[in-house]
Amino acid sequence: MGIEWLVLGGAAFFAGFVDAMVGGGGLIQVPALFSVMPGSVPATLLGTNKLASIWGTMVAAQNYLRTVRIRPALLLSGALAAFVCSFFGAWLVTIVPPTYLRKALPFILGAVALYTFVKKDLGVNDKPRFAGRQEILLAAAVAAVIGFYDGFFGPGTGSFFVFCFVRFFGYDFLRASAVSKVLNVATNASALLLFGVSGHVIWALGALMAACQVGGSLLGSRLAIRHGSGFVRKIFLLVVVCLIIKNSYDAFFR
Repeated sequence: MGIEWLVLGGAAFFAGFVDAMVGGGGLIQVPALFSVMPGSVPATLLGTNKLASIWGTMVAAQNYLRTVRIRPALLLSGALAAFVCSFFGAWLVTIVPPTYLRKALPFILGAVALYTFVKKDLGVNDKPRFAGRQEILLAAAVAAVIGFYDGFFGPGTGSFFVFCFVRFFGYDFLRASAVSKVLNVATNASALLLFGVSGHVIWALGALMAACQVGGSLLGSRLAIRHGSGFVRKIFLLVVVCLIIKNSYDAFFR
């Protein structure tokens, strides 16, 4: 184990911390992998990232579900839709490069940030707009669309999940983050299956980063639960702004 692995372990811890609250851990972890291991095959770095991410996301999801009540049927239908569509998106990206989506993403994220900033009460109170079968079907539809996006491209997946469940379902940021973690586990599992079968995972490095992710996820989810939706809303805005800057640079200046 060299200094490179220690750096990646630190990046994984910080990524888990941020991702547990509002998503966006890939903003930290993926660039770290590509910077520290520039000679590696990109698919292998992405596969290793998924191995680390899924463990951190699972721990965060478990932590949230001990405190936040969510209907099991909603989580099951959403996770299944996210898993299937993420796999299809990952397959499609091998045929069609996401060039135009990469350029559009900063503007989409900008609209999300602006809307969240202007609507001061957005996600502060938990007032679900749907119930029963309607809520389950709509959750599956949202999970399918964002799951496909995660497989096809990926940056900001957790933040998109959080925003959709706050804006359209009426959840507060804490409940939306809990749902986001469960659905993100499904999208990560789908992508990891694809990368693992094709041999694109560095298992030892991924295991180290997974352990660090778990530590960060425990800390991040506990802070979110302790400080509530107002705190999570502020972190959400900060992460989305960072995503805008990072993806604008990638799309227009690299």
